[in-house]
Amino acid sequence: MVTTSRPLWENHSPAHICPFDQACSYLEWAGKELKLDPGLLEILSHPRKVVTVSIPVKMDNGEVRVLAGHRVQHSDILGPYKGGIRYHPAVTLREVSALAMLMTWKCALLGIPYGGAKGGIPIDPKQYSVSELERISRRYISELIKDIGPSVDIPAPDMGTSAREMAWMMDTYSVNVGHAVPGVVTGKPLSVGGSLGREMATGRGVMIIVREALADQGKSLADVKIAIQGFGNVGGAAAELLYQAGAKIIAVSSGAGGVYAETGLDIPALKAYAAQNRRSVVGFPQAIPISNADLLILPCDVLIPAALENQITEENVHQIQAQMIAEAANGPVTLEANRVLEASGVTVLPDILANAGGVVVSYLEWVQGLSYLFWDEERVNREMEHLMVNAYRHVIQQAQTRRVNLRLAAYTLGVGRVAQALTDRGLYP
Repeated sequence: MVTTSRPLWENHSPAHICPFDQACSYLEWAGKELKLDPGLLEILSHPRKVVTVSIPVKMDNGEVRVLAGHRVQHSDILGPYKGGIRYHPAVTLREVSALAMLMTWKCALLGIPYGGAKGGIPIDPKQYSVSELERISRRYISELIKDIGPSVDIPAPDMGTSAREMAWMMDTYSVNVGHAVPGVVTGKPLSVGGSLGREMATGRGVMIIVREALADQGKSLADVKIAIQGFGNVGGAAAELLYQAGAKIIAVSSGAGGVYAETGLDIPALKAYAAQNRRSVVGFPQAIPISNADLLILPCDVLIPAALENQITEENVHQIQAQMIAEAANGPVTLEANRVLEASGVTVLPDILANAGGVVVSYLEWVQGLSYLFWDEERVNREMEHLMVNAYRHVIQQAQTRRVNLRLAAYTLGVGRVAQALTDRGLYP
């Protein structure tokens, strides 16, 4: 077990689950199974670099505010850092440190030559104008200019950010170095070097992993009822693709609540409704209302948490009725809840596998940007599916060989590959 104390960048309430402590628990769990040297675990339990910058910004009314921006770079053992930038009021250093660590294992699991990073600014983007968000984004990335780059650290969109912010960040970096650098960020608009297939990538990856897992149980997507918590970029894309594949989507939710229809929701109609109602599904006339909490405990074949972390905990895990859970969000199931679910025979498809479609297509976008040779959407989807299915098969094989659950199998593969690379490279000096 890792004996080091956790980095105390900020205090947190013991009444809440600390995402960084949970990420370290997963590392320790995998390290114990792999019988890794304690020194290796000590190195891997700490991010390599933690950067916090001040972001002075002039508001539209002339007022000047100073925001804090974070970027955590966990490991570059396998390649340059990679990870999203999120704008959300709950952003903390501990949260982005945890997500940076998880990104390291995710990239290693998928066989992508990246290490993990994550960044963010603790703001609610809905409270800022477009011009204010542009000034915030440009100043944030200019403060990080020495710490990012196409061979150093490649940011991407995350919660609260999109292709728009990535275009501003790519332009800011390019202006500072004196030439266009499309590989400095991913998730960009097509007009400035983005990739076809990126918008639906994470949801498509969720669909692929669910499809493969059901096939191993002798089922198809047309045989199942699915509930999805979250109807944003990931949950919405997953719902659309699963619906197209014949699955019955019985419930979805957005931040303010959800909707339920036992016979299945009309997902195209629901997406059109949400587009006209500030991305909310509340009030959709062809369904009955349901809370986010109640959606999680619906009787269904597949439950897809695609919102925030720590949604299934010791408090509600015994009420879960789904037979399979696909973690489209990062960390929606706590470690203890995962143990209860596995003991109950529930298949849990872990986040570092199930939601990896986004980073896979980010990698493909980066490759296209470096080569200045761009692919059609069919090829992007084909390359992504190959990597996702290959990773799923390796996880299944690892689980069978080690006689462990899928989460531990995924972590032992990811952690093990990074640990092996660290061993082979050695410790400098």
